[in-house]
Amino acid sequence: EPELTETLASSRNEEELRYYWLEWYNKAGTPVRENFQKYVDLNKEAAVLNGFRSGAEVWLDEYEVPDFEQQVDAVIAQLRPLYEHLHGYVRFKLRKHYGDEIVKATGPIPMHLLGNMWGQTWDEIMDITAPYPSKPQLDVSEEMKKQGYTPIKMFEMGDEFFQSLNMTKLPEVFWQKSVLEKPSDGRDLVCHASAWDFYKYNDVRIKQCTRVTMDQFFTVHHELGHIQYYLQYQDQPYVYREGANPGFHEAVGDVLSLSVSTPKHLQKIGLLKDYQPDEEALVNQYYKSGLSKFVFLPFAYTIDKYRWGIFRDEIKPSEYNCRFWELRHKYSGIEPPVKRTESDLDAPAKYHVSADVEYLRYLVSYIIQFQFHKAVCAKSGQYVPGDAEKTLNNCDVYQSAEAGNAFKEMLKLGSSKPWPDAMEVLTGQRQMDAGALLEYFKPLSDFLLKFNEENHVPIGWGPSDKFECPTKST
Repeated sequence: EPELTETLASSRNEEELRYYWLEWYNKAGTPVRENFQKYVDLNKEAAVLNGFRSGAEVWLDEYEVPDFEQQVDAVIAQLRPLYEHLHGYVRFKLRKHYGDEIVKATGPIPMHLLGNMWGQTWDEIMDITAPYPSKPQLDVSEEMKKQGYTPIKMFEMGDEFFQSLNMTKLPEVFWQKSVLEKPSDGRDLVCHASAWDFYKYNDVRIKQCTRVTMDQFFTVHHELGHIQYYLQYQDQPYVYREGANPGFHEAVGDVLSLSVSTPKHLQKIGLLKDYQPDEEALVNQYYKSGLSKFVFLPFAYTIDKYRWGIFRDEIKPSEYNCRFWELRHKYSGIEPPVKRTESDLDAPAKYHVSADVEYLRYLVSYIIQFQFHKAVCAKSGQYVPGDAEKTLNNCDVYQSAEAGNAFKEMLKLGSSKPWPDAMEVLTGQRQMDAGALLEYFKPLSDFLLKFNEENHVPIGWGPSDKFECPTKST
């Protein structure tokens, strides 16, 4: 619900946040218990009928490699040290704002304070946690309006970006049949941006109620990333015209946005004028990105780890709720604002759980996009390890045919090869690895380590008294 989303994001009244959190979970989660159990039973039955041990193996089968679950576990372990420092810093800032009674010094963070109903991203609390609150955030929205940008111009610039990489120009049918602005004739339209492949030659389209803002400018490039993937693999047989694994498409969309969002690129295209590099402002920028991308990863992990446990009968119906909170506590260091018991059922309050949508794809896309980014940046010469002027987080591959050609070699494969083969074509790697992501966020890591040490910020979190499991989960 948009109103609830807005309240969780903007309110700084703890009682109000707790009230709306409780109302949502009590009405969107618990009442579906009977249907959720039916769904679990049918999921198990369908998996066995299709030759799988459980629904967990059905989902994991899409990733084609037998050790994929172990790869994901390894990535989460790689991320843990930085996550704990980010968590400790945010908890420290929230204690300053809400007081010691509400936010304990060494406890998990009450999740209703994090700006999001599910605590999956924390960027909405930037206003009370920013490292350097007096520094303005990078935003060229006003400059775009001043220069007369329109939705069409934003897409034309996105198209020019891809052409500068020696990639495919948008076909005429795209311009004729896409919906790039909210219709003015009263037609009802789902405004969420989406890219479409109509599986005919060059028939690709975007539906987006584009507004002239910086964030929408980045979204345009993200959606055009999907379109470019469609165009590159359209010569494959129909069955292979999809991403190499469920996370590839989102990663491809995001990887070009990493270049477009750099101050360097915004300067090149004339949107950022008289820009002077400011280390503190850049730390704010990486911090905000970390609250969105980095914080999301353990959340995404637990959403599917929880369901794998249910599908495999490792989590019993009598423990559905406590095991959910046990995982959220273990991996994200958060807790519900009020005590939850087995008379509650909170996981289905997340749409993807109720709608049977596999969630690991989002974690995969967040990890591999940085592996892709590192590879194309190296091909373009914009990234050189050890060179302070050519860091991964300051790389812009704009106008690099070398980067585009390397990217195309992977994209044109579609799903005709197992994803490790496709990834190896571009990156030389055959496994997911968080090393590139951690390198990208090094400025944030350096800041957090220094701040937390100087301010004696506790790292890690103790137990929660807001849920109780009967026995230790195995």
